[in-house]
Amino acid sequence: MLREVHSTPDAPAAIGPYSQAIRAEGKFLFCSGQVALRPDGSLVEGDVRAQTEQVMANINAVLSSAGLSFANIAKTTIFLSSLDHFATVNEVYGAHVGAKPPARSTVAVAGLPKNVDVEIEVIAVY
Repeated sequence: MLREVHSTPDAPAAIGPYSQAIRAEGKFLFCSGQVALRPDGSLVEGDVRAQTEQVMANINAVLSSAGLSFANIAKTTIFLSSLDHFATVNEVYGAHVGAKPPARSTVAVAGLPKNVDVEIEVIAVY
């Protein structure tokens, strides 16, 4: 297996030409960025804390459906609408990734899909 599409109905479906995740060479799971959409596609209303909780739930669903957990994440990239959200997102994210967090980058961007405040993508290992 060189590349296998991976998806779950427990996280929102892709809203464009991309997959929820790709398993590569049986060793890595590259997860597309998750935003604050529920599995039914509805947008989470609320502050960046509520959005981040949904994002982490979506990531957990994708990882779980592949037999993985937050402990398998090797690298995370967090995209924020403003660095003013950094402390709140960091708090929610940290509560999920545990004592041995993955490598991470966090950047502020000009805009995110659906005008949300946070998007997170992860790369996990088997």
